[in-house]
Amino acid sequence: MALSATIFKAELTISDMDRGHYATHALVLARHPSETDERMMVRLLAFALNAGDSLAFGKGLSDEDEPALWQKDLTGRIELWIDVGLPDDKAVRRACGRADRVLVYAYGRGTERWWQNARAALERPDNLAVFELPQAATQALAGLAQRTMQLQCTVQDGTAWITDGDRTVELAPAVLSAARKP
Repeated sequence: MALSATIFKAELTISDMDRGHYATHALVLARHPSETDERMMVRLLAFALNAGDSLAFGKGLSDEDEPALWQKDLTGRIELWIDVGLPDDKAVRRACGRADRVLVYAYGRGTERWWQNARAALERPDNLAVFELPQAATQALAGLAQRTMQLQCTVQDGTAWITDGDRTVELAPAVLSAARKP
């Protein structure tokens, strides 16, 4: 018998001063049985950093042809593809051919080695940006995970602060590779 996803609900209030996005989003996150709280909360962070009206969570771990998050236009064209973790460089390059823009938020103990191995392949696409999230910060972010969450995220000068009212986590993604095409 297959294990089913665990459902998490989040009310996420975003004040993104860098992009001028101010909104409250009612989110439902399905956490795959093999997904950690850290990965789920990194997906939530990626949502907060790129929030818009049509940004949605993909199937991610349960479907290799879908990202952690994506944004499509009304015709179904993929405008934005977001992956988290340490994805396979071939899958990322394939995503670059399918989407207008691709973002990767890399995190975890193996990030440095992953980047050394994937760098040559991932610096080629013009529509790809790769960011590294500090391990201590993503682990602290996992500590905010609850089945029902009320979170606030403030983004200014590329740094995000996420709070549940009692605890605050500061995350400053480091740019490993910037997209050369907007």
